[in-house]
Amino acid sequence: MQSRPGNHGERERVITGNRQTSWAFADAFVAEDEALRWARDRAHEAGLRPVSPGTGAALRLLAATVDAKAVAEIGTGTGVSGIHLLHGMRPDGVLTTVDPEPDRQQFARQAFRAAGFASNRARFIPGRALDVLPRLADAGYDLVFCDGDRLECLDYLAESLRLLRPGGLVVFEGVFADGRTVESGPQPAEVGRLRELLRAVRESQDLVPSLLPVGDGLLCGVKR
Repeated sequence: MQSRPGNHGERERVITGNRQTSWAFADAFVAEDEALRWARDRAHEAGLRPVSPGTGAALRLLAATVDAKAVAEIGTGTGVSGIHLLHGMRPDGVLTTVDPEPDRQQFARQAFRAAGFASNRARFIPGRALDVLPRLADAGYDLVFCDGDRLECLDYLAESLRLLRPGGLVVFEGVFADGRTVESGPQPAEVGRLRELLRAVRESQDLVPSLLPVGDGLLCGVKR
């Protein structure tokens, strides 16, 4: 049976519409509480782009999956991702979070407190990630979450491989770069660096890789 002209394009539109609806449903699947909404509002006021609710839920799941007791976070922001990570971690777990802007970390402190986490559940370190990470313990972390300077992402990967225990997980947020990572034509230097990161994680003999289509792209690797 022959299909009528235009059917293929209509089917594509339906599929695309269904996917967008499904993605929106998935992104809102785990409800965010008042503390998360407060932290998200502070991020928007500061001109920051916090992780999406779907990305936060994935971070929560990943932290729980590795039974995380020690997590390192590159890019505190105002605490949105940190709250999700803490929710997934063990009750005695400690989040070590690094950011060059101490003012943002103060917002995160308030958000963590409002979410019900004791002050000893988080260690805030102000400073550039590449200055701080070398001071952290080898093989001392269950998960490393990277949401910092994209131009430094390959350096974050190298540091993460040192910091993680076997079976630990490294996660990079924002690797789609609003779709620019897969677009042809000239792109900013940070997009080229993200492409290098994707290749490095995919081809690494030290990692079991996966790329999750949540938020702006979540690149994951389990250390062998």
